[in-house]
Amino acid sequence: MNDARDQVLLRRDGAIATVLLNRPDKLNALTKPMWQRLGALLREVSADDGVRCVVLRGAGGKAFAPGNDIAEFETERSNFAQGKAYGAVLHDALGALADCRHPTLALIEGICVGGGLEIAALCDLRLCNESARFGVPINKLGLVMAHAELAALVQLAGRAVALEMLLEGRVFGAREALEKRLVHRVLPDAELEREAMACAQRIAAGAPLVARWHKQFLRELAAGGPLTEAQRDEGFRCYDSEDFRIGYRAFLAKTVPEFTGR
Repeated sequence: MNDARDQVLLRRDGAIATVLLNRPDKLNALTKPMWQRLGALLREVSADDGVRCVVLRGAGGKAFAPGNDIAEFETERSNFAQGKAYGAVLHDALGALADCRHPTLALIEGICVGGGLEIAALCDLRLCNESARFGVPINKLGLVMAHAELAALVQLAGRAVALEMLLEGRVFGAREALEKRLVHRVLPDAELEREAMACAQRIAAGAPLVARWHKQFLRELAAGGPLTEAQRDEGFRCYDSEDFRIGYRAFLAKTVPEFTGR
């Protein structure tokens, strides 16, 4: 598999879209074309109103992703100009993930370090198995995590933990990752996929407009500053939606709602 179209795949199961890093022979280490492909696929699924949840995972069962392919450094990241150009591609992909309208879930098996952790950190939910390993060991490469890549890590774990990870470069286990608030749940290896997909199904069963609104509202709150009247009004637009009428009538009738996304 030498083509990024084979190394980053998009699969659909009803309203659930799965983005698969598919380079298991390299533990799903990302190349520049893979970052480009990842960004393009994330924009594609974000624009698709039929999607209600996006699952990101790595192939092979041994790794989510270890970050960037070190073999590229000599040809693609050997100086400032190349590094900046590479960073633009990487940050574009991370931006597409951060801006995704639909809920995103990272299914983390095994290694999740460096750029892999940057991807996972930008997902709305992170579930991992007990074999998962986390860290940012880039100090051993003489490499920094740039501002755009740091933001999600600091938001998740705070400045103190982020500095601990960056300065030590230590790789640690799933339970410590849970303590550091890097993941939401740690599951036995044999149960991770089943529970992660059940989580995705629960998300997809909810009103999709509500999920998108909640992501929007949290972004606006995180931006700081006073909300505009239009932003405050948006908190009540749900009352004019078809999904609201479907939802409360199903509740009263004790039936399962089937939301339309309108």
